[in-house]
Amino acid sequence: MPTYGYVAVDRYGKKKKGSLFADDPQHLKKLIKHDGYTLVEYKEQGVMTRDIDLPFLDRVKDRDLSVFARQFVSMLSAGVPIATSLQMLGAQTENKRLKAALLNTKTEIEKGETLTDAMKKQGYSIFPEIMINMVKAGEASGNLEVAFNRLASYFEKRNKTRAAIKKAMIYPCVVICVVVIVMIIMIAVVLPKFKNVFESAGADLPGITKALLAISDWLTSNWLLAAIIVAAVVAAFILFGKTDKGRHIYDKIALKVPIFGILTTKSEAAMFARTAATLLKAGLPMLQTIEICSENMTNIYFRESLERAKEEVSVGTPFASGIEMGGYFPPLVSHMVGIGEETGGIEEMLDKVAEYYDEETEVMTASMMSLMEPFIMVLMATCVGFIVIAILVPMFSMYDHLG
Repeated sequence: MPTYGYVAVDRYGKKKKGSLFADDPQHLKKLIKHDGYTLVEYKEQGVMTRDIDLPFLDRVKDRDLSVFARQFVSMLSAGVPIATSLQMLGAQTENKRLKAALLNTKTEIEKGETLTDAMKKQGYSIFPEIMINMVKAGEASGNLEVAFNRLASYFEKRNKTRAAIKKAMIYPCVVICVVVIVMIIMIAVVLPKFKNVFESAGADLPGITKALLAISDWLTSNWLLAAIIVAAVVAAFILFGKTDKGRHIYDKIALKVPIFGILTTKSEAAMFARTAATLLKAGLPMLQTIEICSENMTNIYFRESLERAKEEVSVGTPFASGIEMGGYFPPLVSHMVGIGEETGGIEEMLDKVAEYYDEETEVMTASMMSLMEPFIMVLMATCVGFIVIAILVPMFSMYDHLG
């Protein structure tokens, strides 16, 4: 399907520019007219004129999916046909990848595809597997609105949890980067300005100052090599993390690091409980629910734990026992699942587990941020003070010599 760049005007003469997927100019004209505009000018976009698409910057986020699900439910409740709803939502969606996926889904539906199959063709990078399965269950039961309502709640809560964790992780990383940059500037720019003063005065330099001056000389004369080394180390770190061994090592460290390890465990427990509750409420069988939950886990050890639980459940072991055998989920999870299995209310129990660990994650993140602020200030003061002392000690020595 080609992409057209267009200029349109509304009835008040206000101009609107943009780009749309359309089968041909007549189709484009209908799409523009449907939005209340009149097509004035259009041109098919080629490789060089098409809008730049950067998937890593324009990826579909949980917030985008939650907004789409809420708006889709509103339109379905108002009696708007599915194809028309997708067209309207695609026209107003800011995320380019989601916009294209919605319009392509609408085209597939007009060709006779079901909503499930049409969304599945867009790929799991746009519409996650849990969304496809929920929509499939909704279509089969005739409760599509209920399915999208649950999806909206699911993505909203998952986005909130992930945002809290990212906030906790990003803050110290940013501060550490600032500290490193400040130290590099002081060593490479500030310290060399004192070097000539020390040498001309014949000051007796302590070991700490000599070491920093040596580092400063090397950085100023080999800055390109230093940049290449840093880039190579970062690239090697990232590439190693993409291997199976690297993933296991990094995720094991994430579980062992004080405080962060507990936060990871609680966030994974909340993610599992929420996903499982959502899928079971939609009527998916237990084995398929466990499989989808395992694929949604971000830490590989929790993923493998659920894979083992699936194997145990497939041979008749209770789900609670399968989770307990994995050894990574907190005991509360297996206990609550066990109660749910005995009472027949496993979905409600999983909902309670998700709410509990969501609150725990939020409280722990706030507490951790409060504790880290003074620690980071001390770290910054120590690093900068280390360099300041290296400058002040020879200066005092020089003043004593002059005296």
